Amino acid sequence: MGPRGFSVVICVYTEERWGDILDAVASVRAQSLPAQEILLVVDHNPVLLRRLAAEYGEGPGVRVLPNAGPRGLSAGRNTGIAAARGAVVAFLDDDAVAERDWLRHFDKGYDDPRVMAVGGRTLPSWASGHRPVWFPEEFDWVVGCTYLGLPSGTVRVRNVLGGNASFRREAFDAAGGFATGIGRDGDKRPLGGEETELCIRLSRALPHAVLLIDDRAVIHHKVPDVRERFGYFRTRTYAEGLSKALVARSVGAGRGLESERAYTTRVLPAGVLRGVRDFLLGRPGGAGRAGAVVTGVLAAAAGYAVGSVRVRRDGASFAVPVIEPAAGAREGVR
Repeated sequence: MGPRGFSVVICVYTEERWGDILDAVASVRAQSLPAQEILLVVDHNPVLLRRLAAEYGEGPGVRVLPNAGPRGLSAGRNTGIAAARGAVVAFLDDDAVAERDWLRHFDKGYDDPRVMAVGGRTLPSWASGHRPVWFPEEFDWVVGCTYLGLPSGTVRVRNVLGGNASFRREAFDAAGGFATGIGRDGDKRPLGGEETELCIRLSRALPHAVLLIDDRAVIHHKVPDVRERFGYFRTRTYAEGLSKALVARSVGAGRGLESERAYTTRVLPAGVLRGVRDFLLGRPGGAGRAGAVVTGVLAAAAGYAVGSVRVRRDGASFAVPVIEPAAGAREGVR
């Protein structure tokens, strides 16, 4: 089976990441399986929009688009989906770089017609050059990376992680786009969960759909200094609890928290025990890692409790858009 056309969507929002954006685009341009197109979706930043349009206006295969919806990552991704011309839409974070065979490994997963989504493995690239000794690998999702506890190889999963993921175009036709009101929307609080909600909704719309993670599809996600600090760790885990409350409201607590229950009851206790063991053996950071796991669990639980109260009091404030392809977006789909 021949390779499919890939539209790669990179959502951007700030000029502070100018160098990161250029690196992300360069990594897609260097793929061993070339992308059909790269879509840079700019989130309500006219200055950045003009600057990127000037940078890539004459370049091959790069289109610069304004976010056509409300401020936030979900609406930006939906803008990219609507404009995409490829049979598969892939997403790459604006502060990440993809390894050369990233798209090629995604493409192999779609040889099975049941597969509707393929994600990959995201590795942290620490600004300090190394992992903080207190930072537990079980919580690498805090910095947008693959965390300890996920299975290795090519495996079936409930959901892929949004910054390193791909979907067949038909997935959005069946399930709609990313829900606005879940995930990052320009607020200072680092929310998430929009890809989880979409994947659960997709599995309901297409009960026989298969969602995979192939850990050979690797990207390297840049972690700035501020995200290496314990204050960010605590804030992000609390925000994840808030997000999970919205996800549970949308798709039900059964599916919305299915993976999280196994993670909390199996993976995290083992992480605490490893930290305590390392402390007793005199290894650096053992006590800190054990304490961080406990803090992360408590912060997420508190966020979930607060979020659940808010949802019951105020109702859910998210919407699932139907993706209407932009003019010409279906051209080249095969």
